[in-house]
Amino acid sequence: MHGNQKINERGHLVFGGADCTELAERFGTPLYVMDEDRIRSVCRGYRKALAEKYPDSTVCYASKAFCCQAIYCIAESEGLGADVVSGGELFTALSSGMDADRLYFHGNNKQAHEISAALDAGVHALVADGDADFDLIEETARRVGVKARVLVRVNPGIEAHTHEFIQTAKADSKFGVALADGTAEALIERIDRSDFVEFLGLHCHVGSQIFELQPFQLAVDALTSFAALLGEKHGIVVREMNFGGGFGIRYLESDRPYEPYAYAEAIAERLRERVEEIGIPAPRLVLEPGRSIVGEAGMTLYTVGAIKEIPNVRKYLSVDGGMYENPRPALYGAEYEAVLANRAAEEGAETVSIAGKCCESGDVLIKDAVLPRARRGDVLAVFSTGAYNYSMASRYNRNPVPPVVLVRDGEADYIVRPETYEDLIARDAIPARLKR
Repeated sequence: MHGNQKINERGHLVFGGADCTELAERFGTPLYVMDEDRIRSVCRGYRKALAEKYPDSTVCYASKAFCCQAIYCIAESEGLGADVVSGGELFTALSSGMDADRLYFHGNNKQAHEISAALDAGVHALVADGDADFDLIEETARRVGVKARVLVRVNPGIEAHTHEFIQTAKADSKFGVALADGTAEALIERIDRSDFVEFLGLHCHVGSQIFELQPFQLAVDALTSFAALLGEKHGIVVREMNFGGGFGIRYLESDRPYEPYAYAEAIAERLRERVEEIGIPAPRLVLEPGRSIVGEAGMTLYTVGAIKEIPNVRKYLSVDGGMYENPRPALYGAEYEAVLANRAAEEGAETVSIAGKCCESGDVLIKDAVLPRARRGDVLAVFSTGAYNYSMASRYNRNPVPPVVLVRDGEADYIVRPETYEDLIARDAIPARLKR
């Protein structure tokens, strides 16, 4: 059982003070459930850790992990900003009431209309991902008539121990400009000469779902050394250093991540040491955690349907969701753990595979789950689905994306309402020539 779940006197799983079996009955399944207290607790932990170790700091929620208006309301009320990577994320954040000056706009291929919207809104900074991205930022700033503030995303060449699809700072990456070959230095020189773009600092992101502290400490070493070079050689001051996020969470009992705050503390302590050691001006420290804020704060509830046993091979439990609402197992072999929420006190009796309902052989959410002997109608709860589940969901096979409810002290409210079949066809169009 994961840390923020309990079992009540009825033998039902309880999450955020709410009986999961009752949630399934009230809201239907599949259903994303988010624990508000868990989200707020992690936000406060990050702010407290940085306030103690490096007061000149900002924590920004990484929108891509889970994006909806309510999450921005929570983040801002806890003193966080946010990073956004598209016009849609920017629009959602602003429509929630978040202050634009708390926002950083990322992306390796920003569109002109997105840059224009970010500049019009007055975001704190855009993160330039390379020469072509800078060219478009500069051109748009000139046209709009404002001076764009930018960080430059650099690639320090650090390979963290994580899945290759979510390594983002190794030498071969679509993100950022390299430190080693002088590309980053040349780009920053260009920015420093620009009349329409102001250089604020550096950004890097070494990857995702990282369990080690060392990659982040190495990133601090790389960026501070580069900042010293920029100062000595060009007189350019790095006023902000943004080390992204990527801090690991627990999906399986065998996972051993640090507490989220430990990553923040390690980065802050190393940055303070390096600033004193090499004598550069102390920059503002920015972190962008996403998964570690919402990942373990989420679970998904399903209803067990068809059960298929292949003698001496495998037993499948099919649920009413699948790869359309959680593509991560199919995309890169992500692993999860589950319990029967309505029989959570019972011991496991068999090993089964949890299959989704999509028309794909690869639609298997969990290959080996140890559960009580399941029956049709049981409620299955899959843990740690708060990050990159709803945000990556699709309507494959024309399945509606499930709703999201926020729970706190037993109360539950929609923060994303259910989709209907009518919603699925709302933007379809039939040309006149096809009508009879």
